[in-house]
This record gives sequence, structure tokens and C-alpha cells, in this order.
Amino acid sequence: MNGSDSADYARTLLMVLGPVAERPLALPAPDDSLLSDDHTPVEYSLAFVPNEDPTLRVLLEPGCGADSLAENGRTGLRVVRDMARRWGFDTKRLDELEDLFFPPNPQGPLALWCALELVPGGIPRMKVYLNPAASGQERSAATVREALRRLGHRKAFTALPEGDRHLFFALDLGDWEEPRVKVYLAHHNLSAPEAAGLSRVDGGPGRTEITGFFRMAAGHDTGIEGTDGHEVRLDRRPVQSCHAFTETATGRPSGFTLYIPVRDYARHDGEALDRAVAVLGRHGIDPGPLRRSLSAVTSRRLRDGVGLIAYLGLAHQQGRPPRVTAYISSEAYAVRPPVAAPARQVETVH
Repeated sequence: MNGSDSADYARTLLMVLGPVAERPLALPAPDDSLLSDDHTPVEYSLAFVPNEDPTLRVLLEPGCGADSLAENGRTGLRVVRDMARRWGFDTKRLDELEDLFFPPNPQGPLALWCALELVPGGIPRMKVYLNPAASGQERSAATVREALRRLGHRKAFTALPEGDRHLFFALDLGDWEEPRVKVYLAHHNLSAPEAAGLSRVDGGPGRTEITGFFRMAAGHDTGIEGTDGHEVRLDRRPVQSCHAFTETATGRPSGFTLYIPVRDYARHDGEALDRAVAVLGRHGIDPGPLRRSLSAVTSRRLRDGVGLIAYLGLAHQQGRPPRVTAYISSEAYAVRPPVAAPARQVETVH
């Protein structure tokens, strides 16, 4: 990406955030945004594949600071549609779902997030994230099912694995070779063997690859068992899975991603970085860009906080090499202090 692209993208990010972008950081966070632990409405991520430059992505909440969740959603929709007109793509798929995800009195912790992939040329690829629980948590499964049906994925809902909660419903908008519809699930108290059974992709990642990533990202790679011989579960912040659909005939997902919330299972960011480097090395990826990106975000010592590296993700999309993604917090308002011992619990897997 050249300097002109960088300048264009900087202006775009300021435009998406609106008035919040000009808010002094000496003030408290504008609202309790779920997007990050310190309520900053911005999160960065680097997506890595072997032998290529990483892709920088920025996740934003356009409606952050709105007076209500309904206004937050209206602001998000307006910003997305403004960008669509600016760059010449349509929002038809999003428009078809507006009544499902933007009811008059929405519930839940978010209304709309958008992610921009900052690719060369100054025109980003966009994703929008919607809240399945907008009409109530008890209706989230029905909302996801109906959204999939409206977009032509009539068989997709039954292909999803069991999860504890539907987290997000996401759409690719703009210049994508194969636009995806994605469903995110939360999995509480999950073990590595259970994570290995979540993928529904034909010919997708094998159990060994998934369990290896899970244990390495969670800090369990020195052994597959806990101290008393039982499999270790992640009992704090839940693991997430994402199931991506690109074709409507079979109902089978074409993509699967597993996300480990590394910040809740590491003592400090030095430890989290070591795990990220190990995961990248396992996939033949140079960790240099990740190290440099952390230095660009903060000047603090990595041992002095935990949360700069929020998640590590391993993605498989049919016809493409595996992708490792590191999610980086901006820490604009606060730094989570390090913890004295790893946050884990040992339980028996039945």
C-alpha cells in the first residue's frame, strides 16, 4: 500500500467514526462499546497467509456515542450506505434484512459494526456485523434462520454446529470474489477436542490442525492435559466459531474460523505475542509485521498489560490456504493490567 492509499484510508476511518474521531482521549469513552475491552470503537487486525504481505483490517462502530441503540443502528446504516454510493457498490443484501436487525426498540449490546479491509487502491472491501439478538436473545436463532432464508441460504441453518449463543450475523459488501454470509457462535467452557468438531466444511481443517491451534493459542501446547490428567477447558471468555456460506445449493459452509480470546488466558501481552509467533511459525509465516504493528499501536512494555492482542484466529476457506489473524486493541482509553497466573480451569471432558 502506498502513501496515497494510506492517506485516503485515514480520511475514510475518520469519516466513518464521525464526531467520535474528534473527541479528546482525556475524556471517558463515549459509550460502553462492546467492540473492545476499554470501549474504544476501533479494533485492528492483521490477516496472514504464507508468502504474502498481511492484510490490514479495521473494525469500527460508526454509531458509537449515539443517544440510543436505535440511533446507533440508524447511524451505522447511513454511514455504510454513504460508503456504498461513494465506491459504487450496492447494499441490497443488507437492505433485505433491515427489519430483522433494526427493529424500533432494539436490544443487545450492539447494532452495527463495519470492518474495512485496507487493500491497495484506496477502495476497501467491507463487511458489516449485525446483532442476532436485536429482537431479544430468545429470538436470535429464529432471526439468524430467517436472515439466511432471505439471502437464499435455505438449508444453511441446519448445517451450523451447536453453540451457546448466536453472536453476530455478517455480510460481505463491495468488491469480493465470493461474497460471504457468516454466522458467529459463542462456545463456553470449550476444550480442544470439542473445538475440533465444530467445522462443517467439506474437506476442511483436520482435527489435529484445529486442536493444535487451540492448544498453542491458549497456552496448552506443552501438553494436552491439565495437572490432574483431565483435558483443559477455556472457562473465561468464550471461544468463537464462524461459519461462512457462499453457495446456496448444498447448504454447507465453505469457510470455518476458530477464534481464541488469548487475552483472557495469558498473563501479559508478552506471553500472548509468544503464542501468536508460535502459531504463525507453525504455518510458515514471518512474525515481523505483527511485532512492528504492536510497536506502532503502543510504546508500553508488553509485560505491563494484557489485551493488546485480543484474539487469535485460524480460518479455512475452500480453495485457499489457511489464514491466521491477530486482533489488536487500540487501548485508547485504558490498559488491562497483567495477571499473576494464567486464567484457566481444569475440568473433565465427558
